[in-house]
Amino acid sequence: MARRPWYRRPSRLLPTVALLAGVAVAGATLLSPWPGALAIRALFEHNGRVTAEEMSRHAPESGVTSRLDVDTGAPGSRPFDLFAPAAADPGPRPAVIWIHGGAWISGEKGAVGPYLRLLASEGYVAVGLDYALGPEHVYPDGLRELASTIAAIADDADRYGIDASRIVLAGDSAGANLASQLALLVTDPAYAAEVGIPAPVERGQLRGVVLNCGIYDVSGIPDAPGITGWGFRVALWSYLGERDWSRTAGAEQMSTLDRVTAAFPPTWISGGNGDPLTATQSEPLARRLEELGVVTVPFLFPDDHEPRLGHEYQFELDDQPARGAFDSTIRFLDAAVDGGSREE
Repeated sequence: MARRPWYRRPSRLLPTVALLAGVAVAGATLLSPWPGALAIRALFEHNGRVTAEEMSRHAPESGVTSRLDVDTGAPGSRPFDLFAPAAADPGPRPAVIWIHGGAWISGEKGAVGPYLRLLASEGYVAVGLDYALGPEHVYPDGLRELASTIAAIADDADRYGIDASRIVLAGDSAGANLASQLALLVTDPAYAAEVGIPAPVERGQLRGVVLNCGIYDVSGIPDAPGITGWGFRVALWSYLGERDWSRTAGAEQMSTLDRVTAAFPPTWISGGNGDPLTATQSEPLARRLEELGVVTVPFLFPDDHEPRLGHEYQFELDDQPARGAFDSTIRFLDAAVDGGSREE
């Protein structure tokens, strides 16, 4: 399919204009992160709606059942969305549990609903989670809620048609960071004790991790240039609760690049060649995991790939790179949960 010209891609134009306009509130963030955080949230949520509409054109209209805002009833958990194959055999099936992005201060599970429907059409139970966002909440509230919700889902897996012995954690952008932290809670008891959050599942239940366009090392963000650097600093101030957030224990715990061990689960990891996070975040994490001997599937692009692929490119399903990333993800999932069950 031919790539649409830039002037027909409003989701790429309006966010840029809005983000530049948001610089006007930068002065107000000298005293509080709230003005900047709310401006960023409005921008990201608009873009999320437009992207979800684009994805919906590729989501199956039949063959998938959905259950929205399912309440586990467990303390500390949040309602989740569940998509499953509408097959005669209801399961149990392996689950892909997805954590949305949004710079830890915006976003919601419905924005990735069309993508989860696609995953369900491939034979998986796809689960979308919400979590506490900054600046209304601070770290590790969101991580704790995610762990509580995942634990409740796994404990009552039969109710949801899930095989609790075959779980994959996934996320995009800030959600990829959270997915990597959750995987550390499962694979490193010392990390779980330090953060103060119990592992949501046992190590044997977690078969893999899917990480899209994530952030795994915040140490360089205080010096990041331009409007992007400003946005990240506002987001992390909001999320970690302190203006000097880079010196907090939470900032160190978020930097999973420095924490991963050889026990980390098999990992699929991707980022676009036009996304500044790829060279500083996704590529270093992929190299580190490979050095540790972790099964790692990088889905990356050469520097000269055209067109340049930006942040969250994997959701732009009108375009071949995103469709290729989806196909690669399915092959990884098949191998992770069943040792590979489909022909290439």
